[in-house]
Amino acid sequence: MHVIVVGGGISGLAAAHRLLAAGLRVTVLESNRRLGGKLHTGHVAGVQVDLGAESLLARRPEATELARAVGLGDALRPPAVTSAAIWTRGELRPMPQGQVMGVPDSAAALAGVLSDSGLARIARDAELPPLAVHEDVGIGQLVAERMGNEVADRLVDPLLGGVYAGDAYRISLRSAVPKLYEAVRKHDSLLAAVRSLRPEPSAAGARTPVFTGIEGGVGTLAAAVAEDVAGRGAVIETGVAVTGLRRTARGWVAALDDGRSLAADGVLLAVPAPAAARLLAAEAPAAAGELGSVEYASMAIVTLAFRRSELATLPRGSGFLVPAVEGRTIKAATFTSGKWDWAAAADPELFVLRVSVGRFGEEGALEWDDADLVRVALDDLGEAAGLRATPVDSVVTRWWQGLPQYTVGHDARVARVRGYLAGLPGLGLCGAAYDGVGVPACIGGAEQAAAELLRTLPTGPHGEAGE
Repeated sequence: MHVIVVGGGISGLAAAHRLLAAGLRVTVLESNRRLGGKLHTGHVAGVQVDLGAESLLARRPEATELARAVGLGDALRPPAVTSAAIWTRGELRPMPQGQVMGVPDSAAALAGVLSDSGLARIARDAELPPLAVHEDVGIGQLVAERMGNEVADRLVDPLLGGVYAGDAYRISLRSAVPKLYEAVRKHDSLLAAVRSLRPEPSAAGARTPVFTGIEGGVGTLAAAVAEDVAGRGAVIETGVAVTGLRRTARGWVAALDDGRSLAADGVLLAVPAPAAARLLAAEAPAAAGELGSVEYASMAIVTLAFRRSELATLPRGSGFLVPAVEGRTIKAATFTSGKWDWAAAADPELFVLRVSVGRFGEEGALEWDDADLVRVALDDLGEAAGLRATPVDSVVTRWWQGLPQYTVGHDARVARVRGYLAGLPGLGLCGAAYDGVGVPACIGGAEQAAAELLRTLPTGPHGEAGE
């Protein structure tokens, strides 16, 4: 049996890995010249670093399990430091504890982060009428109604911004923080819902790092998976775009932009929602319409290398987040050489850090040239952290339409898409636009999509590649 995987990001590569394990023949087609998607390593001042995703959620096992399966188990590394800060009300302040995606379990931990009136507003949550969340709701909207806008703007927004580069008031509670969504449906107040999610002090999970990394960068995972699937016989083609899909009596035919067509028993689409919409327009127009409505945010990462001797005043910790209401250009900073021991050891005389720029609907800064982005990043770093040094090297990486927006109703939209596709055997769908934007979520979704595809493949004669 032969399956075409359209898309060579981590979702497509993970799906190919799963399909090969089931004994299928696999062809991976990637329109870009590079595999890996948002997992991408590069160099700044000779130090290899991530230019895309730079950490893995450790409490989801899919990414670490895949890393071990492709020989990277010994390269998994916890962060050297986990303390982060938030740049709010004119200062870098420690990230409050006892919160779930910025939603606090009390006002006590937020002293300094919020104004006195903002702190007082939190306690009113317990005095309001009982929660009545029956349908999906925007996280920021719910938090503002129950605890006030300051909590939504200065805590929830920057934390969600780090994940989705989106608007907290539009991001779906059900899709983005499903455990909190379930908790608010069982409790009378938001405070009580958050408290119910506190880990038990003795629980083993409480000792597990929230995030982990890979020596040399998370981007090495994509390269290792690609090498593994190629070594097990998968055909991988880059620089080849699929321009159309056609269902046949024997399976599927993919039209390619070089004039070829490939026939297969099944097709798994591991591409962003707009690309999937275009490919499904003929065979599944209703699904295509839903996918075409998924919005995306663009962002840029500015990676900077400094002489360590010139950074005596740089704060300790893994970095900081910036609320949109602060009016700054950068929305987050990660102190790479402080966070990851392997990055610090690569060149002990250098210190590498990165900042991210860009939120949903705010792409103007991404149009600036590299020098201007670096200059503005340095201005904000100077004000936030007292950084006055001149970088010895810099790299600007733009991720246009890189982050899908999980807006209110996202879960229902994805369910409708899958319902429309259920009548098309041999067709699967996976990627960051469906079940989570993090690397483990993408891998888990890809493995699940591959498993479901296997159950729908025909048992009779099947198509051959190279039609």
